[in-house]
Amino acid sequence: MDFELTDEQKMLSETVTRFVAETYDFLKREHALRSADGWSREAWAALAEMGLLGLPFAEEDGGFGGSGVEMMLIMEALGRGLMVEPYFATVVLAGGVLRHGASAAQRGAIVPGLIAGERILALAHDEAGQARHTLAARTSARPSGDGWIIDGAKIAVIHGRSADTLIVSATTGEGLGLFLVDAKADGVAIEAARGYDGVPVASVRLNGVAVGADALVGGAGGGAAILERSFDEARAALAAEAVGAMAETLDVTVDYLKTRQQFGVAIGSFQALQHRAVDMLMQVELSRSMAVLAALSLDGDEDQRRRNIAAAKAQIGKSGRMVGQDAVQMHGAIGITAEYKVGHAFKRLTAIDALLGDRDHHLTRLVELGGVYPAE
Repeated sequence: MDFELTDEQKMLSETVTRFVAETYDFLKREHALRSADGWSREAWAALAEMGLLGLPFAEEDGGFGGSGVEMMLIMEALGRGLMVEPYFATVVLAGGVLRHGASAAQRGAIVPGLIAGERILALAHDEAGQARHTLAARTSARPSGDGWIIDGAKIAVIHGRSADTLIVSATTGEGLGLFLVDAKADGVAIEAARGYDGVPVASVRLNGVAVGADALVGGAGGGAAILERSFDEARAALAAEAVGAMAETLDVTVDYLKTRQQFGVAIGSFQALQHRAVDMLMQVELSRSMAVLAALSLDGDEDQRRRNIAAAKAQIGKSGRMVGQDAVQMHGAIGITAEYKVGHAFKRLTAIDALLGDRDHHLTRLVELGGVYPAE
């Protein structure tokens, strides 16, 4: 693959990587997880001050009009730090819906606060008993006067408890619709929980929630198309985050092999473990190549984008499992302790595989799309 970062992209990568390394160590992450929010508002404010919250949004909306490559660089750096702040939930996932479906008036009312770090958004789409990649919803929205009434229940809403605004998917008479809902509106009940990777999630119940006509994003039946595009961008971002988590896991493992002693020598001198470390490196680099492919595909041909994103997500799922399992095995029992980074990275890699369709789903999707190189 002929790919090289521009000077500006290199500077962005170096800046964000340095920020994470210098200000967001593992102890700070643990402190953030134990806080009331489950993440650090101080770190979030720093991301806003650096302009990272506005990177994917158009310049006319106050953003920087960044590409998939810039988003890849940011997500890889955040993945190295296993950051639990709502960047994926607010900027990538909910932000993608705003960029691809919201009107200028809707974006003008929401995006400035998001970019400033003053407004948290969360996409409320997943429902009990439905696949994590579905574009359908049992939650309903029915017309009422000059607005809508929404009824239903959502699960696994990433950073849902902290959200100021929810983007709720609901079935209308014309198909799937997406609605902007005030998280504190009458009829909205939010129950906080944690994913197995520690990231805050929530269950959301909507009982007769009334919203105005201006809450509808992209038309009463336009939600599925908006979500499909937004989900592919989110999958590309997850691939990059996984690369960062895998790379950090490899670095920690290699350092451990250099320092852990058995029989009077470092265990890194054992050839079998050296081979395992090389296998991990190969998986990291293969995943990085697929993350690059996914990022470069976002603004290209639609069919090729779908194929490349599916291939990248499938590879990330496979590589993440191998890197995580090998790291834990080479560390021994310490690898799964709460006080050590490796086990947390493995949990996050496992969660990334499950988000928006796991490896098996995307392998099937890739076959249905004709493979990476479909016959003409």
